[in-house]
Amino acid sequence: MSLACQTLQTVDRAAVVSPKKDVCSSFLEFFAGSGLVSYALAPYFSAVWANDVCPKKAAVFRANHADTPFLLRSITDVNGGLLPAAMLSWASFPCQDLSLAGKGDGIRAKRSGLVWEWLRVMDEMPRRPLILAAENVTGLVSSNGGSYYRELHQALVERGYKAGAMLLDAVHWLPHSRPRVFIVAIDARMVIPFGLADEKPNWMHSAAIQSVGAGLPQWIWWRLPKPVERSSTLSDIVDFSLPCHGAETSKKNLSMIPPAHMRRLEESGLSVVPGYKRIRNKRQVLELRFDDVAGCLRTPGGGSSRQYLVIKQGPEWRTRILSPREAARLMGAPESFKLPGSFNDGYKAMGDAVAAPVAAYLAKHLLFPLAAACHDLS
Repeated sequence: MSLACQTLQTVDRAAVVSPKKDVCSSFLEFFAGSGLVSYALAPYFSAVWANDVCPKKAAVFRANHADTPFLLRSITDVNGGLLPAAMLSWASFPCQDLSLAGKGDGIRAKRSGLVWEWLRVMDEMPRRPLILAAENVTGLVSSNGGSYYRELHQALVERGYKAGAMLLDAVHWLPHSRPRVFIVAIDARMVIPFGLADEKPNWMHSAAIQSVGAGLPQWIWWRLPKPVERSSTLSDIVDFSLPCHGAETSKKNLSMIPPAHMRRLEESGLSVVPGYKRIRNKRQVLELRFDDVAGCLRTPGGGSSRQYLVIKQGPEWRTRILSPREAARLMGAPESFKLPGSFNDGYKAMGDAVAAPVAAYLAKHLLFPLAAACHDLS
């Protein structure tokens, strides 16, 4: 897999002249999960504290970031007055109540509502970080007419920030469809450096974001350069040496493929095609995609949430589950990234994570330049 892995966009540490000694660049990571954000931001920021409530994710984080202080506890138990000072606070808060796969209970519900605990912790700090970043699913801006984002935006403004939201899809960097909303907020006293903001929407602002941002106070149309075209494909990351399901299991899975998808599979010329099991018209089907890109990774809450691979073996097609290491590659993690625990532990660690090249791109082109400009306010 060495050749395939060379095609993926992971964080280019060698290309970065370490700026961390020149500015105040420490950061706090809430809902840290497996630690891909800490990995991605390392060339630009020093993680001085992190937390998560899940012991299995904590094991992954600690295996890869042994020197970062980590608190295994719910954010509801975190005392902001005890946290170290930081320039940046990052929160990939729970998405279940905002996701299409969830019940849509909203931003005040039990899990996604933990974002308010994050802001409560910020309020308790002797001095709030000058930069805040949050990540979540697209439902944050599209559900309920955009009211969930508007409520969060208003809370940021009341705390003395100005902010804007962006839609960044991992597919620009990786063969993995994973659109996510990123919010960046800065101290309202800050003069935004030239080139970091636009006067109108750009490639990062979906119709939902344009709608939700219209007329909001202290709204920013953040600007990032459009990434170069991705060259890697799903075929590049798949380990074809891994065993597939046996003939009977493969036959059963293949029988779930809709006839139209089966015809496309035979005509595709691809050696591997991904798919998810779904219920359509009260019947379980295995739906495939044919663009050599993986579907959005999910957590293994049940068999249907695991991504299947349909692989050409000689004249036959066989099936298997996407492996944790392949999932890590789809998230831009390096081969050296440790995945302790079971198959499901590794899969969940990646399914709940932030794609590393996306976070790195955001840090390089926006968060670090803002931190440098905020230095006089720190």
